[in-house]
Amino acid sequence: MSITINDIAKIANVSASTVSRVLNNSGYVKEDTKKRIEAVIKEMNYIPSAIARSLSKSETSTIGVIVPDITNSYFGEIIKGISEIAEKNNLNIILFNTDNYLHKEVNALKLLKEQRIQGIIMTPGFGEEKFNDDYINTIHNLNIPIILVSADITFTNLNGVFVDNVKGGFEATNLFIKEGHTKIAIITGLLSSEPAMDRLIGYKKALEINKIPVEEEYILSGEFKLEKAYELTKNLLKQKDHPTAMVVCSNMMTMGVIKAINEENKKIPDDLSIIGFDKNEFLDMVGLNITYLEDCPVELGIKAMNMLCDIIDKNGKNEVQRLTVAPQIIIKGSEKIINK
Repeated sequence: MSITINDIAKIANVSASTVSRVLNNSGYVKEDTKKRIEAVIKEMNYIPSAIARSLSKSETSTIGVIVPDITNSYFGEIIKGISEIAEKNNLNIILFNTDNYLHKEVNALKLLKEQRIQGIIMTPGFGEEKFNDDYINTIHNLNIPIILVSADITFTNLNGVFVDNVKGGFEATNLFIKEGHTKIAIITGLLSSEPAMDRLIGYKKALEINKIPVEEEYILSGEFKLEKAYELTKNLLKQKDHPTAMVVCSNMMTMGVIKAINEENKKIPDDLSIIGFDKNEFLDMVGLNITYLEDCPVELGIKAMNMLCDIIDKNGKNEVQRLTVAPQIIIKGSEKIINK
């Protein structure tokens, strides 16, 4: 049978409340009594129940993390950054993956509130479901600090760490134009997603400033999915007069584009120049030098977790903090124009 506080109290010849004060380092206990209790705890190899302690304090030493796609390395890197700071602050993590479904996000938020956690870090989903009353009410009634990371929720003014995706879309397209490209396509994510829409806005802005017509047939919706990007690229490359360059708006879609280029016996950048979003270590490992926009998701996770810790320290009494990170373009040669 497991050892309880009552067992410790009986052996140490004190009350259970005195043992509790020693365990929680709260309230006065004589030094000799404290040492006697600590000796019994050590001898009995007693481990306090985290659940019981959370009930007594009305909170846990836990935070919730919600991401839309745990299979995407981008979100894995965000979680890595969050974990690094959480560990330093003795905080545990409960992780939810929503698969981009709104109802799963709502369920995760409700379950986390029941767990008496100290805060939530979340990337809102970018699926095609529209925000509904249940979602909105759940957000507003949480009464728990929330930090958004990478993507915003348009009807709220929550704390968050965001990426300047308009700048990212602009910089990628403008680099192509500087290289001499004029036929530039873009594979976007779901346009119900703010990051995807912002990258498209940046793309169009660069074309317009450089007086290059926006061709609607060059705007392709890859839905942030590898297979969808693969199919779109296969079809594009079969066109006689296809674009010479492509902005690819996520690391998963970049993999799909590369797969299609290889199957069509084409080369990068000889037959199609590409610029992706987000670092993909696998591409580096296999020697594929793909130029990409880097917003350093580990740093996003670190900044979000530091922000949450600051709010927790202030008992939630803080002005809304919204940080924006500008992505940096990492040039590796895949943006070059070979055949004009």
